[in-house]
This record gives sequence, structure tokens and C-alpha cells, in this order.
Amino acid sequence: MIEFKVVNFLQRCTYKQLKQIHAFIVTTSIGQVPEIRLKFLRRSTEYGEMGYANLIFNQMGGLLCTETTLWNAMVRGYAYNGPCENCLSLFDEMTARGIKPNNFTYPYVINACSQMGSFRIGRKVHGLVIKSGFGWAFSVGNSLFDFYVKKAESLDMGLVKIGSFDDARRIFDGMLEKTVELWNKMIGKYAITGDVTNARELFDEMPKRDVVSWNTMISTYAKAGDVENASDLFQRSPQKNVVTWTTMLGAYAAVGDVETARKLFEKMPNRNVVSWNCMMSIYTRAGEYQHALDLFSHMQSEDVQPDSFTFVAALTACSNLSNLESGKRVHSLIRDWPKMGVILGTVLVEMYANCGDIDKALTTFTKIGHKDVFSYNVMIKSLAIHGRAEEAINIFHLMQKRGLKPNDHTYSCALFACSHGGLVEKGRDIFKAIEKDLAVGPKPEHYCSMIDLLCRNGRLEEAELLIEDMSSQPDIAIWGALLGGCRERGNLELAESIIRKAVELESREAGMHVLLSNIHASIGQWSNAVRAREVMEDKGIWKIRGSSSVIR
Repeated sequence: MIEFKVVNFLQRCTYKQLKQIHAFIVTTSIGQVPEIRLKFLRRSTEYGEMGYANLIFNQMGGLLCTETTLWNAMVRGYAYNGPCENCLSLFDEMTARGIKPNNFTYPYVINACSQMGSFRIGRKVHGLVIKSGFGWAFSVGNSLFDFYVKKAESLDMGLVKIGSFDDARRIFDGMLEKTVELWNKMIGKYAITGDVTNARELFDEMPKRDVVSWNTMISTYAKAGDVENASDLFQRSPQKNVVTWTTMLGAYAAVGDVETARKLFEKMPNRNVVSWNCMMSIYTRAGEYQHALDLFSHMQSEDVQPDSFTFVAALTACSNLSNLESGKRVHSLIRDWPKMGVILGTVLVEMYANCGDIDKALTTFTKIGHKDVFSYNVMIKSLAIHGRAEEAINIFHLMQKRGLKPNDHTYSCALFACSHGGLVEKGRDIFKAIEKDLAVGPKPEHYCSMIDLLCRNGRLEEAELLIEDMSSQPDIAIWGALLGGCRERGNLELAESIIRKAVELESREAGMHVLLSNIHASIGQWSNAVRAREVMEDKGIWKIRGSSSVIR
């Protein structure tokens, strides 16, 4: 039959062919067949825009149409293609004209509310669902579940906590039909909030589990640092994929058990790039940078294709080892790195700077396409460390000209540059900018940098006044910066006063006592210098021995 052929062809026709079918329908009586009318209108909404679909709907009666299925097709189309406001207004028009929504209408309307963040309207639609009795339908319940999940995540601005998903759980509990995927989603939301108890209770209640269920629950324990329960589930899991093994690696990493993590890594029947990245990251977080670099070489020998996360881990290891040659080798393996994102570019900058090649770091920085605040922070700090304070401040100002707003760390880096470059006036200007920036405001670390700047440049009295103006209690770092100024000026009386205040803070910072001892020694008070060291020993405070990253 011709009707069957048209319905069949509608499922795979192009936009141009749809218009040809439209002409055929208009010139024949086939357009009166309800199934063809519906399939044709529905197909017209599946090309990304609603102008043509709206034309067809109007030809079929438009707002005067009484067929719920045709209204549903339009509601669905606007929910998928937008604007979502049209989806809601069409739904309002539908109910105002006495056309009853059904279990095919509500999911699209609720999804539109989720996309728009219209949670007040969404709750009203939920009320209509309850009144109409369509809450039993899986599609309706599933859309309500997603709606309340989105509501929780939006209202908490991503900082979800235990209890955030209570509304979603009530919808979940009220659903007659629950797929394995839905159970997994609910457990996953508990995992995000760290609600291990509810996640495990739900996991134990599951009538049927798949590998995702086991992985999600293992991951929940891993994030909570509960290796014992994570390991128990890992052993009991009837099927394990590469995600299961990698998740268990993360569990050992969370508690710092690098040795067991490596043993598990070696036992993995299959490893993908994520598994290798995970193990490399475990090493870098534990400070075992050479092991991370060795693993990168091992990964290459097994012809595993690295991704941007692999390179970040490898370059981080090179940076901390001050291994410029290895860093250059890793860099040479990255094809078209500027397209791989700002994070990788920033790590490259940091690697070259930490390894002593500040010119290459600066060249690399200029090639980063879309720089963020973090990349500017790294460049400012790196230039300052290498004694190029003026350039660091120029980068700071360039960042602001590009429309990026400094954060706490940006200001700290800029003040650090001023301190090490003797740029007192520029430091004052930056500190005033911090005071005016209500989103940041001066933090202890900013005071510390500013006091260090003043003391380094012989402005001890100004530094004292700045401390007096602080709204919070000065911490040990601030007193330490002022004590450094005392050493420059040989102000023994103030130095001893600072030490007394440090003692009141019950600080076990060895540097403070060593600095006081050195101040005594610099003016020939050797007995007092020895006494300052003895006080350290009496209090059980020991100076940690330094080490070189060059001579090992």
C-alpha cells in the first residue's frame, strides 16, 4: 500500500525529500490518514529547527487542532530544538484549550523546564502529573527524576552535599518500574555527595546489577578512602572491565598506598590510556616523579597512544625533577600541543621555567591560544622567580587588559614579583587594588608579601603600621616576614618582641628561631645567638635539612 511506503520512507528521508513528500500529501487524499499526518509532522521536527514544522502544524489546524498526538509532536520538537519557552507556551495553550496532556507530553515539558532552569514551573507541572495520574509511566518518572537531580545540582551550584538529592530519591522510590540504569544513576548521585550509607543500601537492594553498578559502588568507597570495602566489592564483582580495575587503583591512591596500586596495575589483564594515566598520577601525587617518568617510557614501549592527561603527568614529573632533557623529549612527542588545551600549555610553561629555561617558557606561554587565570599566574610567578620582575608585572597588567579577573593567587604572584624586584610603588598599587576588590580582599598571604616587600626595601616602620591595620590576627608567616626586616636593620628589640608573639602562637616554625639567632650573631652577641638555638632544642623544634635538586 502507498500509505505503508510513505511511512517507511519518512523514517529515512532527507529534508529535501520531506518537502517532496509534503507536495505529494497536499495533492492527494493520503494526508487525511492519521498515522501519516503524525509521522510527517514528527519527522519535520527532526531537522534542527521548527519553522517548517510550525507551518505544517498550522496547515493541520494549528491551535484549533484537537489531536493530542499532533500537539505532542510539536511539544517534543520545541523541547529538542528550542526555544524551550515555546515548548512551555504550547503546553499552556494545549491545556487552556482543554486538550489533555498524556504520558507522552509530560516528559518533554519537564525536560524543557530542566534545560531552562525553570524549577518553579517544573514543580507545577509535577503537580499536574500527580493530578492526572500519569506518575506511573516510566518516561514521566524518569524525566521527573532527572529534573530534581538538575534542580539539586543547580541550586547548590555544583557543591552538592548529603541530602541534596532527597527529592530525586522520592521520585525514584515512587516509580513502579526501575531499570538498572536508573538504579545506577541514583547510586551515582549518592556517590557524588559522599553518602556512602545510602549508596550501599540501594546497591544491596538492587534486584539486578551490571558492571556499572559494581564500578559505581567501588568508586564510592574509593572516594571515601574506604579501601577495605572497595577491595571486598572488587573481589566479589562477577565481571570486571578496565574501569573496574582503574577505579580500584584510585582507591589505593586515595590512601597513599602506592606499592599496592602498582601491584594491582601489573595484574591488570587489559590496560588503556586511562589506566596508565591513573598510575602515573598516583606517582606524581606521591612525589615519586622518577617512577612516573619511567612508567611513561614503559607506556611508550607498549605502543599505548598517550593523550593530554598523559603528557601533563609526564611533564609534571620532569618539572619536579628539574629534568630539562626529558621535558624536551616529552614536548617533542606532542603533536600540535596548542590545540590540546590550556592545561597542557600551562604545564609546559611551568616545566621550562622550573628547569631553568625561562625564555622557552615565555615563548611557550605566548603560543597558548585561550589563556586562563591559572596560566597567567604560572607565568607571572615564573618570571618573578627568575628575577624578571618588570616583565612579570607587565604580564599581570596584560592579563587584566584581556578581560581576565585576578584571583587570590594572581595578586600573590604579582606581589611576590614586586618583592623580589624591589618594585615598592607598584606593590603598593597592587595592594590597593586588592583592598578595592571586594571579591578577593587582602588575605594573610597578601599582607605577608607586602610586608616582605617593605622590609626588603628598608621600610620597616611602614610594615609595622600595615600589620597594625590588619583586621585579623597576624600569623606566623607575617611575623616571619617582619623578622626578616629586623635582620636587615639590626633591630634586636623588635626581633625579640616578634619571637615572643610567635611563641604565643605556639609556632613550631624553626626558621623564626634561626633568624633570631642569626640577628644576635650579626651584631656580635654570640651567647644570645647560642641561647636562641638552645630554646629551639628545649622546645623540640628542629630545622629540616635542605637538599639540592641539581646535586643528588
